[in-house]
Amino acid sequence: MSTPLISTRETDVLVLLGQHLSNAEIAVRLSISVRTVESHVSSLLRKLAQPDRRALSRHALGREPGASDRPAPGRLPSVLRPDGRPASGRPVAERPGPLLPVPLTAFVGRARERADLAAAMTAHRQLTVLGPGGVGKTRLALEVAADVAGEFPDGVWFVDLVPVTEPDRVAAEVAATLGVAEEPGRDIDLSLLESLADRRVLLVLDNCEQVRDGVAPFLERLLTACPGLRVLATSRSRLLVPFERVFPVAPLSREGGWGSDAVALFTARAGGLGLPPGPAELDGVVDICERLDGMALAIELAAARWPTLGLDGLGAGLSDQLRFLAGGPRADDRHRSVRAVLDWSHELLEPVDRALLRRVSVFVLPFTAGAAVEVAGFAPLDPVAVADGLGRLAEQSLLTAVPSAHGTRYRALETIRQYGAERLNEAGESADVRSRHLGWCLDGAHELVRTADEDGRAGFDVLADELRSALAWAAGRPERRADARRLALALAGAAFERNLLGESQQRYEQAAVLAADGTDAAEALRRAAAVAGCRRLGDEMYRLHRAAAAAALDAGHRAAAGRDLATAATVAVRFAGEFEQAPPAEVMDALLAEARSLSDDSPAGGAALALAEVAVHGDAFGTAPVGPADSCASVPLAAASVTSASTAAVPAPDVVARAERAVALARRAGDPVAESAALDALAGAWSRGGDAFAAAAATRRRIDLLRTLPQAPAVTHELLDALATGIGNGFGVGDLEWAGRCAGQLAEHRLLVEAGACARSWLLVADVLAGRVEKALETGDHLLETWERIGFQRSFSLGPAAAAVAMVHGLRGDHEARATWLALAGRAGTPKHSHGYEAVFDAVVLLHHGRPDAALGRLAARPGEAGTPVSSFWLHWSVVLRAEASVLAGRPGAREQLDAARVAVAGNAAATAHVDRAEALADGDRERLLAVVAAFEAADCPYQAALTLVLAGGDHTAAGERALAGLGFAPPGTDGLRLP
Repeated sequence: MSTPLISTRETDVLVLLGQHLSNAEIAVRLSISVRTVESHVSSLLRKLAQPDRRALSRHALGREPGASDRPAPGRLPSVLRPDGRPASGRPVAERPGPLLPVPLTAFVGRARERADLAAAMTAHRQLTVLGPGGVGKTRLALEVAADVAGEFPDGVWFVDLVPVTEPDRVAAEVAATLGVAEEPGRDIDLSLLESLADRRVLLVLDNCEQVRDGVAPFLERLLTACPGLRVLATSRSRLLVPFERVFPVAPLSREGGWGSDAVALFTARAGGLGLPPGPAELDGVVDICERLDGMALAIELAAARWPTLGLDGLGAGLSDQLRFLAGGPRADDRHRSVRAVLDWSHELLEPVDRALLRRVSVFVLPFTAGAAVEVAGFAPLDPVAVADGLGRLAEQSLLTAVPSAHGTRYRALETIRQYGAERLNEAGESADVRSRHLGWCLDGAHELVRTADEDGRAGFDVLADELRSALAWAAGRPERRADARRLALALAGAAFERNLLGESQQRYEQAAVLAADGTDAAEALRRAAAVAGCRRLGDEMYRLHRAAAAAALDAGHRAAAGRDLATAATVAVRFAGEFEQAPPAEVMDALLAEARSLSDDSPAGGAALALAEVAVHGDAFGTAPVGPADSCASVPLAAASVTSASTAAVPAPDVVARAERAVALARRAGDPVAESAALDALAGAWSRGGDAFAAAAATRRRIDLLRTLPQAPAVTHELLDALATGIGNGFGVGDLEWAGRCAGQLAEHRLLVEAGACARSWLLVADVLAGRVEKALETGDHLLETWERIGFQRSFSLGPAAAAVAMVHGLRGDHEARATWLALAGRAGTPKHSHGYEAVFDAVVLLHHGRPDAALGRLAARPGEAGTPVSSFWLHWSVVLRAEASVLAGRPGAREQLDAARVAVAGNAAATAHVDRAEALADGDRERLLAVVAAFEAADCPYQAALTLVLAGGDHTAAGERALAGLGFAPPGTDGLRLP
């Protein structure tokens, strides 16, 4: 049998499946949509005759079925329960993680310490390998981590904290290493804790001492929440966390003379350079190691000089440099030997190389020769001297050459970098070099913002810690505040493009603090508020807009302050569901009054004030309460009740007029973001009145306005909100194709690649209503995993999705599965606000099984809830199903219900087809029923088309039942309802 032809793109997807990447991660890696990835996976399953995704992964790796799926060290696979469903806890980057760094030289000695540390790993959850700089802590930790890697099925991960200059960024650095993405509305710490909660992982944290204040609380949270986690840290000082067990590392043993670990290390390193000490020189080597106190770094540096200086030269050099042992009062006993060797190595350098070594110490990450020229290339160094000097420093082990995809980079060990920084201060060059480094970082940051694409994001990962270091230096110097502000703004923009929303907001707020006047501060705070909006943090948006108003008022800009206060009032109402605690009514009234007193008669001021008045007093938004962790936009409610919604209600004319006035003013002001917000108010006013078509039209205008704009934070926030609302509007008017497009665009948005629960929820509902059942059930399983991961928090979007899955199982006749998903829908939906979807989905199931009386009862309001609102998203479905159930149940007044329903849903093709079907059944008109089949097919409702065939009776029943079976549904119980 010939092997099926697999395309190049399918091959790419197959390789990434073998690396345990999710569809979203594959989409990002290959710059294609998630839907395209799903299509390729389905094609591969068919072509390779594999039963499931895991089998494809094994195929990609060349494994036989049943072979172990354990990944290489550093990879965290998806954890599965016995039933094959993902367990709770978010997978940590289902892709190859960073393997333990592979040293270029063999590990020498420390056999006893190595065994003892490995044994301690089994008894203690957190070990700190403690010792002075240069003693060999990192090498020992790496060896032991490799030794015990087999005991950690979910991987061993190495995180170097040297580039981290701010204690509160420890969690972000660990998350970046583990591939845990930031999720809107959630702290990265929480995402990380949930990712590791049920994993058996070894985390190696290197160089903790410089950010101990950040590491200690981070580890305490991490170890408390993740019982299967072990942490192996290296530090020069204790971390002082409750779980800590200290493992001191002494200098290399010199006992035993020639056979000691210290001499073995010297001999191995010197031998690696091609000239090992001979037997006659071993006594001298023993003496050198004694004088170096067994410090591993000092021994390695000395061994590096062996080929050029020999025994006599080394002995003389050390003798001459012993006066530098103390290095001044800043050094303690533990550091004296390392400092001695560094001093000695430094003195052996030519003056130009000394200058280069101290100047490149400002780089916290591996750097290129070009970067070194820009930062260090001034007198006495020219570009040629810099390039030559880097090579010489690497030859003398003072720099390490690191090959990369973009050429050779250089890095200094942390001890050497700190030594160079001291020399830089002593030379009086620190301000000049760090200023040049700051300028280089500013250029790099602006280039990152300019190239905001996949390459730009990769560039951010390479440069980010360098930018943070430069910003930390500049922010503390008054004469550099202007540059610091520029860098903070650039870093904020680059972080937003990289989906690091928490840092983006932080940097915008930092830029506001660094601003020289209130005008610049206010603008930075507005951008911070927009990022907070993308994070679904309503309280933060409100706080930042009020802070922007205060800054503008300090600068004397009363009108701008008025606009900010009006915007704060609008946010408090429009996104009330995203607040931990929304401001009370009296605060809103006072805020609106103050905004009026400050505003001017400009279009911008008028638009902001008009929108705030509609929000606070016009009740245009009327949002459903949403939990703060919900990743979906707030959704407007309709005013019509289940019992009274026989015709579309009309919103208060003054609310619509005020919303339209806000739209017109925003357009005159040339502010598309304000215009989008005003269109949202207009859509909300119509939606609350029950006019789904007018609401959908306003939302379409809004999406069209935003789609072509550059995706700055404020535009992005509006677009995400508009797409989410557009999905529901599509349901409401029966345009399932538009709803699906909006859901697809939302799901594929770069901010939701990792955290698209809202988008996937609405995609699932669209798939269910359109009859794409298998795809909907697969999405449901993924959503259940997401919901478990976020701690079963309620969500406006997960409730309808769970109810839709329950409906599918009900139509399939699997009542046990339906009951399970109904229970999940009750837990997932926002409390006391179903907005009609539960009744709609239940009624569809009851009608399928021939129970119109029960369906009619389900669609009636519960006692005491006659005013229960139904969202315009579900209003038409509720109206037509109630009318149809009345006909099938033979209720008096059914004809009047049909007539009223036809008026209410005029223009909604799918809903009108329901009315036509009910009327044809009432009239016994088979020919008209067959015409309804075509109408349902045209409206992309294959389930309803098949059911209509069954109800048409006669020879058509069998065809309808075959069509239903093809969709996976059980035979309907409509024997007494169909035409004879």
